[in-house]
Amino acid sequence: MSERDNFFNLDDNTGGLVRELAPGLSTRIFAGEQAMLSIVSIAPEASGRIHHHPEEQWGVLLEGSGVRIQGGEEIAVGKGDFWRTPGDVPHSFRAGPDGARVLDIFSPPRDEYREAGAGYGGA
Repeated sequence: MSERDNFFNLDDNTGGLVRELAPGLSTRIFAGEQAMLSIVSIAPEASGRIHHHPEEQWGVLLEGSGVRIQGGEEIAVGKGDFWRTPGDVPHSFRAGPDGARVLDIFSPPRDEYREAGAGYGGA
């Protein structure tokens, strides 16, 4: 393995493991030993289902706008906003009228995200 195998680009849609999370939500996943990155593309007005998992999650809104639903609260977010979701806190995201792109970071990596497929896994 060359060190070049550890370099990626946010706009290169050919890399990563692809998962279809829900209608209008897809992600490309990059797993390491201690952390995992997920680049989520969300269609305009699309939303995921409320779910939770034991891993800690950080999110960064790269593009667009939306509402982060977390722990029973709805918080409007815009480009550049980022948030922390402790393990086992129920959460989701609803995109604004122009859609959204979110970078999620999980620690430790989520086992169910180590395979291509569909859905969130977890609860």
